[in-house]
Amino acid sequence: MRDGNIQIGVLGVGRIGKIHVENLANRIPGAAVAAVSDVLPDELAAINAKFDIPKAYSDYRQILELSDVDAVVICMPTNLHCEAIMAAAAAGKHIFCEKPVDLSIEKIARINAAVQECGIQLMVGFNRRFDPNFLKVHEMVNSGKVGTPHVLKITSRDPSPPPEDYIRASGGIFLDMTIHDFDMARYLMGSDVTEVYARANVLVDRVFEKVGDWDTAITTLAFQNGALGTIDNSRKAVYGYDQRVEVFGSEGMVAVKNNSPDNHVHLDRAGTHASLPLNFFMERYSESYLGEMKAFVNSIRENKPVPVNGNDGLMAVAIGLAAAKSAKENRPVKVSEIQ
Repeated sequence: MRDGNIQIGVLGVGRIGKIHVENLANRIPGAAVAAVSDVLPDELAAINAKFDIPKAYSDYRQILELSDVDAVVICMPTNLHCEAIMAAAAAGKHIFCEKPVDLSIEKIARINAAVQECGIQLMVGFNRRFDPNFLKVHEMVNSGKVGTPHVLKITSRDPSPPPEDYIRASGGIFLDMTIHDFDMARYLMGSDVTEVYARANVLVDRVFEKVGDWDTAITTLAFQNGALGTIDNSRKAVYGYDQRVEVFGSEGMVAVKNNSPDNHVHLDRAGTHASLPLNFFMERYSESYLGEMKAFVNSIRENKPVPVNGNDGLMAVAIGLAAAKSAKENRPVKVSEIQ
């Protein structure tokens, strides 16, 4: 810590990395960006020109050697997460890692054991937990406002498919896209998922079939507490980023709708008209990215457990792998089969 600020290194300054750099540099009191790394020189030059960061490296390991860096934020490709986390833990740095931690349950288990042994914090980037809408649902369910939760419904649809290169490296729809919904399901219902049954198809773009993935899916969840849930996903909603949640319980129901640029409603002879939902995830979840990073910094400063830990990261991947197995084998799959 220097000048009373938690000193943070950001490993990878692509799209998500830039969001975290801006929040840490300008919007989170008590935090400072001490260094950044990226393999692309242009990305480093652009981020330095904008934020005047003291140190920039092409190799993230150089950041881990800096004695004044307290923590790192890992925004590199998923296949590099394990190596970077293990190295950061060995260097005694607290860690924030974008989801998924890894695509392998065995590797995540080794990561969790390593961070515990090293006595450092590991927080996983499930930013949607910090969205004000979903946070309100969590608070209401947790406080008993809907009674005993019985049914969860999540709708999560992207406005357009990602590029082919991204799809090939993503781990598939269940580990790239639905993984957020799997974490949200555990978070909102306060119970682990024990079994999933997923059906998936290619209905949007044949590129998904080409790479062995799907673009449309419905997953049914069974929770440990007896509750049930459904998640529907699509890689293309022509009207924008579609993010809705409903929890139904013994004493009522709570639901949240989509965010839009404004809430005007126009009525004329043709019907009722309103603005479309926000069309990009960085707009839709701008507050949640800020909220999760504030929580990470506060956990370090106050020496308290992070709100989204390595076990949360492991469980979401386990559910995702179970869903992929279910879709391939056309049968219900218990999460215990994966773990």
